[in-house]
Amino acid sequence: MTVAVLSGLVRPLVEPHLPSQIEPHWYTSVEEMLDLAPAAEIGWFDLDKKEPMIAAVERAGKLRWLNSIYAGLDFLPLDLLAQRGVMVTNGAGINAITIAEYVVMLMLAHAKGYREVVRAQDRHEWLMDSPGKMELAGSRALLLGLGAIGGLIKTRLEAFDVDVVPVRRSGGQGALGPQEWRARLGEFDWVILAVPATPETDGLIGADELAAMKDSAVLVNIARGAVVDQPALVTALQANAIGGALLDVTTPEPLPTDHPLWDLPNTQITMHLSGRAQTQMFRRSAERFVANCRRYVAGEPLAPLFDPKRGY
Repeated sequence: MTVAVLSGLVRPLVEPHLPSQIEPHWYTSVEEMLDLAPAAEIGWFDLDKKEPMIAAVERAGKLRWLNSIYAGLDFLPLDLLAQRGVMVTNGAGINAITIAEYVVMLMLAHAKGYREVVRAQDRHEWLMDSPGKMELAGSRALLLGLGAIGGLIKTRLEAFDVDVVPVRRSGGQGALGPQEWRARLGEFDWVILAVPATPETDGLIGADELAAMKDSAVLVNIARGAVVDQPALVTALQANAIGGALLDVTTPEPLPTDHPLWDLPNTQITMHLSGRAQTQMFRRSAERFVANCRRYVAGEPLAPLFDPKRGY
């Protein structure tokens, strides 16, 4: 029998559908997870806190397949997973729909000044004019990252007549290559970050990139806080060197209550909520996991595979 160590939270969604060759061991506490981890051939160790997840992976010496609902797994001991030859499936695409919708919402809220409309309602004040005058139609967006999330962002923005230019490793087909986009930053009204968190993308947007953007351009980050040099971003926003920032992610998280980003009038912070603004995450993850379990016992490839060496 193949031992799988799984969270009791997904038990109702998973247990009735598991192949008979898999023997599930359910945990309902961190202590139970850590006790069970050494026996796991299959592990699904997701928790809100990262430290016990790391500890479970380190203890799971028999692990052959690690599953996670998270898309970004850069916090795990990826070198150890690669060394042990563990197959990793992640949550890439699980929350793509809601994150793509969130990006459109953020952009529309900024364009129409909707935050000020809500505040006027709180004050019982009848505004005589709209605080936002922008239209998405006719604007141009540079999209860094064209995976599951980026692809859905692109189609949704194109429905609003936004000219979306993605960045691809190979370039071509209306896209910019990795060596081209920086020289073209000044052409775009929106710069949208949907890249994975890897050493390659750490600090991808820094002072030079911010200086190259239009002074009216808006940075949208639903990737990871580390993709942006945050002190450089604060400086640019304070100087109104760019038009604004729409941040679902920051460094660190939670953002300290006294951080200057909170009070900047040209910045919106949404507390890493984009992937949580839906109710289907566990159902989709459970269905994907069960499908992979069937592939696993049949010796077929799992999907989507996360490469610990590349970090995505």
